[in-house]
Amino acid sequence: MAFDTRELFARLIQCEAGGEGNDGMRAVASVIVNRANAETGEFSRVSNGGDVRAIIEQQGQFTCMKTDVGGMYNPQNVYNMDPDEEHYEIVDSVLAGNTFPAVGNSLFFFNPYSPDCPPYFPTKVGVIYNRVGAHCFYAPTQLYDKT
Repeated sequence: MAFDTRELFARLIQCEAGGEGNDGMRAVASVIVNRANAETGEFSRVSNGGDVRAIIEQQGQFTCMKTDVGGMYNPQNVYNMDPDEEHYEIVDSVLAGNTFPAVGNSLFFFNPYSPDCPPYFPTKVGVIYNRVGAHCFYAPTQLYDKT
């Protein structure tokens, strides 16, 4: 089933951060827009000048974009989501340039399943910026520019 970019984006933030409330979903959506607007590194090349859909569909970036993980069915995927007005409002807002200030220019996030955020994103391409709910957000380092 093909979704337009707005619906795919709404499904992705519901899937990736639906349990984190409005702030958590806004934070994750902001990272996606930050990636689309990146001027250097991997995400700059992937977005080809701001294509949010290319960022969302970049292989290996979002578990929720996979129907199988480790050879097993992944029920937590965008195809099983049913976004409501809140998800679309968040998407519309960040696409209009209203990113969530709490994540700044972060390009990376993950849930460490612990009370502490590691100081660096794996491979040291990001340094801790903030934590929103269960997710840690990382701003790019100079190493990111070389990706």
